Amino acid sequence: MQIVIIGNSAAGLNALGSFRRLDPDSAVTVVSEEPGPAYSRVLLPYFLRRRLPYERLFIRRREDYRRLGAECLFQAGVERVDPAGGTVCLRDGRRLPYDRLFVATGSRPIKPSIPGLDGPGVCHLWTLRDAVELDPLLEPGRRLLVLGSGFVALQAAWAAVQRGLKVAVLELLPRIMPKALDERGAEILAEQIRAQGVDLRTAAQTEAVERAGDGSFRVTIRGSGPAESFDLVIVGTGVRANAELLLDALPEARRGIPVDARMRTGLPGVYAGGDVALGPTAYGEPHESHALWPTAVEHGKVAGREMAGHPTAYPGSLNMNVTQMFGVTVASMGRPAGAESGIRIWERHEPEGPRCVRVLTRDGIPIGATVIGESADAALLGQLRPFVRLRRPLPEPERLVAGGGVSEAQWRTLLGRQYARAGA
Repeated sequence: MQIVIIGNSAAGLNALGSFRRLDPDSAVTVVSEEPGPAYSRVLLPYFLRRRLPYERLFIRRREDYRRLGAECLFQAGVERVDPAGGTVCLRDGRRLPYDRLFVATGSRPIKPSIPGLDGPGVCHLWTLRDAVELDPLLEPGRRLLVLGSGFVALQAAWAAVQRGLKVAVLELLPRIMPKALDERGAEILAEQIRAQGVDLRTAAQTEAVERAGDGSFRVTIRGSGPAESFDLVIVGTGVRANAELLLDALPEARRGIPVDARMRTGLPGVYAGGDVALGPTAYGEPHESHALWPTAVEHGKVAGREMAGHPTAYPGSLNMNVTQMFGVTVASMGRPAGAESGIRIWERHEPEGPRCVRVLTRDGIPIGATVIGESADAALLGQLRPFVRLRRPLPEPERLVAGGGVSEAQWRTLLGRQYARAGA
């Protein structure tokens, strides 16, 4: 059997490993546009903060692919996929036949349609190349504008602050991290960011970017008076799935490739996972995107087993982020905003410091949580995770929020036989 995996990050790597544990003999080819072995995208901010050397960004070595019996084609772009002929056509003219194909092409940053937002000095933080190109530009005293306030954008801003830049962050919406934090959590984090010297503005619309003669930028912000000067711009306004390869065969894949609980696309022998896939979630939606490393890992493992003939139903992705920035741990899981009806909020807030824990339940079942504080506080999300996944009532939520935790006995009693799988 011929296996082709397009993509060499979290989803592709885990598909390869999962497949090989069950099928040691079939031929596997991994196609990657990157120039070398896989690296961790979540470690890129640590590299920019000078907390991690370049060589430690890599999570695979070339011998790892050989050990798994996979041929890895680096710097190999895919021109198109021919599902009818079972062929992957590369840009250099090579054709790779397949019996099973896993598409893990990931996503790319979105650049908003702002006039002048291009050319040298306009950067992203999404790939290793982005980080390497950005690193020498983060010089003390330079003026940096960050567009967007998601996890990636704020990590970039935090790295710049630690390296002595003067940083401004503009968010188009009324609060920061709108997809991850509720209003109270966003307010607390915003206060912490401003306390670190960042010029943070919400409901701020960038109208135009002009390049001055010295290479700097003149940025016009609606309602903020004259244009402001910056030396560098980082764009962190979201990502878009790299789903174009299957658009001819799957016209519905414009914002991502729909997959079922076994990562099947509906095309014979073709599977997809990671950022490019729209898959089932823990809340029951059939086709949603959670562009997160843990979700890509899970997708890859399910797809690998499926391609090896050992199908496993995926229970659904659960969006969960944990990071440290601006002197605090910021974590979120599930649906923290609480926009739905019938929501009850359990909260612990310590006004003497930037520390807040919020858990949202409906009918006693947790649906989301946010944590801002110390790293130990984030352990709460790990305890909540199986209850959210299995939709089980949470015992003594007030005690949990107060820091009491869920005991091992309670986990086994309430989650039963599914305990081990849910906690994985």
